[in-house]
Amino acid sequence: MTLSTERLRNFGFVVKDIARLYARYFERHAHELNLTLEQCRVLAHLSRNEGISQAQLAELTGTDPMTLVRTLDRMQQDGLVERRPDPTDRRAHRLYVREAAKPLLARMWKLADQARGESLSVLKPQEREQLLDLLERLQSRLREMAQEQPAVEARWSASGARIESARAK
Repeated sequence: MTLSTERLRNFGFVVKDIARLYARYFERHAHELNLTLEQCRVLAHLSRNEGISQAQLAELTGTDPMTLVRTLDRMQQDGLVERRPDPTDRRAHRLYVREAAKPLLARMWKLADQARGESLSVLKPQEREQLLDLLERLQSRLREMAQEQPAVEARWSASGARIESARAK
């Protein structure tokens, strides 16, 4: 086994650890906003996707829907977000950022810029561009793979069912 193969095996761990460390660093600096990391994540995604449903926001933030409901309840009580009835589905709500959240968002983006700048300071400007290009390509490929996954799971399930039925005979 070559060193590069061993390093490649660590790919997922490295990506996950970078995300964890970056989030921890951001959270430590964002403490002054009196928001949790989860609330910052909700505001960031919601500010770019106003009018989305809670289910869509849960998907975007990678949050369990029940956890998101509690987070949104708190943020709605604090006057940061607003739920409006979905005109096409009476069971659903659309989410919007309230005016009171906009100064917090501006401070949050400033802190994110600072955290990102400090994190990426070990890279030259050209390396930063290259890193982002590579990560965006990887993200695109993983999204494609995620869309293909149900078909793959169905094939696995079908082959698994054949194996189960063969064992039963």
